[in-house]
Amino acid sequence: MPREIITLQVGQCGNQIGGEFWKQLCVEHGIQPDGLPRDDHGTHNATNTNTDDNTIHNNNQHGGPQNKNNQNFIDDRKDVFFYQSDAGHYIPRALLVDLEPRVVNKLIHQGPYRNLFNEENVFIAQDGGGAGNNWASGFRQGEQHHEKVLDMIDRESDNSDSLEGFVMCHSIAGGTGSGMGSYLLEALNDHFPKKLVQTYSVFPNWSQNQSDVVVQPYNSVLTLKRLTLNADAVVVLDNTALNRIAVDRLKIENPTVDQLNSLVATIMAASTT
Repeated sequence: MPREIITLQVGQCGNQIGGEFWKQLCVEHGIQPDGLPRDDHGTHNATNTNTDDNTIHNNNQHGGPQNKNNQNFIDDRKDVFFYQSDAGHYIPRALLVDLEPRVVNKLIHQGPYRNLFNEENVFIAQDGGGAGNNWASGFRQGEQHHEKVLDMIDRESDNSDSLEGFVMCHSIAGGTGSGMGSYLLEALNDHFPKKLVQTYSVFPNWSQNQSDVVVQPYNSVLTLKRLTLNADAVVVLDNTALNRIAVDRLKIENPTVDQLNSLVATIMAASTT
């Protein structure tokens, strides 16, 4: 029985990371950008042809199946992060939440993965004004719109056979990811007290020369309290460290936001396998 995980993408940063994360999962699980499974029959045959005697012997010795194709089928648990529609499309168990429409609209209306997401799981505030990098504004608007967002979460939860928990992607320095993310953390802890909550929290550049949000220390402190009280696990994604990895290890002179988000998506995919 699969142990489903629902992903919450909150704010601009959270949705940018989430978009790269689903691209990574689609590649790993053999899912096309439109949600249909890839036809890897020829690849599987080639894999089975090249399987040597030692591999088959090891499978028999440990009581595993002799057919490597069957082993891959058993291990490929798409249902943890995806559910399959009646038309055969795999749809992410994801909620795209933001107070301004730019990033979410780019995910669901542009690019090759625009048909992957369920548009019923998209929430954008009607005024579209965002939180203005203000934690209090994001928290207040989260409280204001909590019924709509929690209804989407309840619907995804009811669609799960055995829900394991939630994963949240957000930034702690802005307005929506920090403020509304804090409110959603409290709401999840209140409505699903026995479910695990893991966050991938992007920490800002603390250098005064690189900081573009004056109030980010206040946003960060207020969010850290909610992470401490309501999250079971917090994966710290330090922007400064990500830039250093991209420059020193990956030899990218001026890493773009998309390249850094792709790096984060690789970390997420590795830790959720």
